[in-house]
Amino acid sequence: MSPKTPDPLQEREAQNYEHPIPSREFILNHLRERGVALPVTLLAQELELSTDAERTALRHRLRAMERDGQLVCNRRRCYSLPKKMDLVSGRVIAHRDGYGFLTPDHGGPDLFLHTRQMAALMHGDRVMVRVIGIDSRGRQEGAVFEILERAVHKVVGRLSVHKGMMFVTPSEKQLQRDIFIPPEYQGAAQPGQIVTVEIVEQPTAHRPPTGRISEILGQHLAPGMETDIAIRAFELPNNWPPEVEREAAEFAAEVPATAHRGREDLRSLPLVTIDGEDARDFDDAVYCTPYLNGWRLIVAIADVATYVKPGSALDREACERGNSVYFPNQVLPMLPEVLSNGLCSLNPAVDRLCLAAELFIGPRGKTRAFRFFPAVMRSAARLTYTEAAEILSGGANPKPAIAPHLLHLHALYKILHQYRERRGAIDFDTVETRIIFGAQRKIERIIPVIRNDAHRLIEECMIAANVAAAQFLTAYHIPLLYRIHNGPNPEKLHTLRQFLKRWGLSLKGGDDPQPQDFARVLAQLSGRQDAHLIQMILLRSLSQAVYSPENNGHFGLAFPAYTHFTSPIRRYPDLLVHRAIHYVLAGGLPSKFIYSATDMERFGEHCSMTERRADEAVWDVIGWLKCEYMLDKVGGEFDGVISSVTSFGLFVELTDIYVEGLIHITNLGDDYYHFDPIQYSLTGEHYGERFRLGDLLRVKVAAVNLDERKIDFSFEQKLSPAKNPGAKRVKKRERR
Repeated sequence: MSPKTPDPLQEREAQNYEHPIPSREFILNHLRERGVALPVTLLAQELELSTDAERTALRHRLRAMERDGQLVCNRRRCYSLPKKMDLVSGRVIAHRDGYGFLTPDHGGPDLFLHTRQMAALMHGDRVMVRVIGIDSRGRQEGAVFEILERAVHKVVGRLSVHKGMMFVTPSEKQLQRDIFIPPEYQGAAQPGQIVTVEIVEQPTAHRPPTGRISEILGQHLAPGMETDIAIRAFELPNNWPPEVEREAAEFAAEVPATAHRGREDLRSLPLVTIDGEDARDFDDAVYCTPYLNGWRLIVAIADVATYVKPGSALDREACERGNSVYFPNQVLPMLPEVLSNGLCSLNPAVDRLCLAAELFIGPRGKTRAFRFFPAVMRSAARLTYTEAAEILSGGANPKPAIAPHLLHLHALYKILHQYRERRGAIDFDTVETRIIFGAQRKIERIIPVIRNDAHRLIEECMIAANVAAAQFLTAYHIPLLYRIHNGPNPEKLHTLRQFLKRWGLSLKGGDDPQPQDFARVLAQLSGRQDAHLIQMILLRSLSQAVYSPENNGHFGLAFPAYTHFTSPIRRYPDLLVHRAIHYVLAGGLPSKFIYSATDMERFGEHCSMTERRADEAVWDVIGWLKCEYMLDKVGGEFDGVISSVTSFGLFVELTDIYVEGLIHITNLGDDYYHFDPIQYSLTGEHYGERFRLGDLLRVKVAAVNLDERKIDFSFEQKLSPAKNPGAKRVKKRERR
């Protein structure tokens, strides 16, 4: 590319900056064409930047691109592309044994990081590494070239004394290094207390991280302590900055009539929300009616984009949070309550602004046509899943006026479900759990969440709207975040096929199996006693869904393009999709959209991270609560199912309690056990006793370690399947 060539994104840059300079994309393309590292002065000259303001802006942009891993600055202060120097940027995944892995930003296999490389790193750090070879186990190995971004700034843990010095042991399992606390940074904290520590010096190859105690949370068994720890340990934003509160205070309690202008009026349609009993915000409503040998479906979503403007304090905070976090007994919302529970919650009998998707669906479940439009609506009813299921089954009906419309929705659901089966979408038979609290926020019991047709009805309507949004924006070539879900990688595929072969099953599709191939395997499991075991292995072979500007399709749902449109109250990617739809409806051109593909790449990485962060924080709290629940059950015997097999033992999930613990290999009896990673089994060398994934066991609770979220079991006896019919399902953690 010649520097004389105009930057195709110069109009966007002019809109966003007082002193616009060439875009990131233009700079990357210029360096790619030049093929050599360039100093700032020469790069500015070639880009024809002559004023002091332009050169200063260029230096700021280059440093930002360096922080983001897009560029590398060598010792001669020359900038080049990382690929030219065999460098890879990515996130550090720490292992409890001291080594780690680098997950590359742009895909590809993880790189192994030796303990000596991890000495100066902490879990989640973003680094640039150089590939230095292959280790003894055949893994690509990396050496740290530069630390781009530190991920850990605060740590929560228990204060202790060792050889006269104060240390804090982190509560987060992957932070294996204790934090040194100098006397001047101890404050009033006492050994044994749970504290929050601010990192004042990051670790180096020769010394541990140093911290300052900033908050004393209290004793570790205090009610609610588990959530307080997780919020701080995972650095979840939980306080609204003053500028966010000021912006939120400007909103009125209700939608003014002036806001209706330019919107279609849906207030006469009996749109309804259907959510869980404990739901606090309602951001989607549905309506359905027969139409031309098919169905007309309207999915109305709270119009968050109208209230949260790009670049506002509300927007910056929503982006930082990425999503709402739903703990068992507390919610950290992405948006303040005036929006999440007020103006953007589709409460009954009040006017609300929405962005609606109108879909015309044929008799076989395929969407024939669709359109999006801004509207004003008034929810006719707030139904729970239980209430909706009761109405659909012909039971009690507290809202008779909406029953016919629910029946239309149910009829459409049946058509959409048949279409799902024909597509070959993968539908695992899984179970989720709900924690019921008693006094002082202690677990009273853990119950399974039983999915009914009302759950599935809403899921299919939301999927249809999400697919339409992806198709709509793709057709207009607007940068967006797709929700992508890849199939198994070659290594997992090989392992899966070896496993299935020994069970008399086969996965078709060669090197590129399709969702239909997985669905056919699942269909063959009906009636098999080992169905739950095989389903578990199939699920584990698939990757986790993420956000990406590159459309790789959604493997599990069997759609070539999929995005998230239906929850802008609680997911930032959905808000970005809403902004893009509004932009297209207003006649905007793709080249002038406020976000570029590079912006979307950063959003995708960030929002995938915040989603994982939220999941890990919630699992940590649930792990704590379940350990606390089991403290008074040490010595008790329970039935359970082997949920995971490792080289060091068996993880067992207790039937009807849904609590998981470990039987260490030393507690399996007087024998040497050998691990088979293909068959997920441990087999005794002398007596031939074999333990496999899905086996039913009787175990005793041997010990509970609350700090490490660990429960130890001892093995009592094997059970026949008939003695434990409830252990047929496992929790699914892959998110669609």
